Amino acid sequence: MLMAVDIGNTNIVIGFLEDGRIVGTYRITTKATHTSDEYGLMITQFLELGGYTARDVDDVIVCSVVPKVMYSFRSSIIKFLGFEPMVVGPGIKTGMNIRLDDPKTLGSDCIADCAGAYHTYGGPVLVADFGTATTFNYVDATGTIVSGYITTGIRTGAEALWGQTAQLPEVEITRPKSILATNTRTAMQAGLYYTFLGGVEYTIAQFRKEIGEPFQVIATGGLGRVFQNDTDMIDVYDPDLIFKGMAYIYSRNVR
Repeated sequence: MLMAVDIGNTNIVIGFLEDGRIVGTYRITTKATHTSDEYGLMITQFLELGGYTARDVDDVIVCSVVPKVMYSFRSSIIKFLGFEPMVVGPGIKTGMNIRLDDPKTLGSDCIADCAGAYHTYGGPVLVADFGTATTFNYVDATGTIVSGYITTGIRTGAEALWGQTAQLPEVEITRPKSILATNTRTAMQAGLYYTFLGGVEYTIAQFRKEIGEPFQVIATGGLGRVFQNDTDMIDVYDPDLIFKGMAYIYSRNVR
């Protein structure tokens, strides 16, 4: 069994894969203060929930955009599972060409998303990841990442809204029943939802205009499910896309 770990700014998401099939996913809040023992305990508990033990894990691949968490998490893998994890980064074969001004600046999570989208759905493809930040990356028909786009995630924008205004409360990020809001909470929910959705649709339309050829749009990320049913501009919402990409990358570097 392969354990794939996506260390993001908000959550650490762990996926367990058997023969390329995802058999379980679990989330941990990303905290730099967690010790290796705390991470190790969580991992063993997740394994037990699925009916597994540490001995069932054959290898681990990690994709991280939070360097300060890596030391403790890597130490937990070594201590509790008994081997050094494979880390997506320099020296790892991803199977993707990156044609950007500075390829090293492209996040490992974006690379894994693109690998998962291209090798699962084919190309050309626009990959949208709705997380702490919202990213769009375009992969052409040859598997080359040719452009990237980064903007604020909807929750990040929402936290700025209620964090910088004295009388606006924290609200759940959800689809409102109507844009015709009648109180502060629903007014905020409608404003956040429709402003963000409109931005997503305009972004995809602009990609189509400038690229000038048909492509699929594959969305992923925890907040992607909020929008998947309200726009016909997203072809597929795949919450496990990064794990598919990591499994593919692992297969190219298997030890």
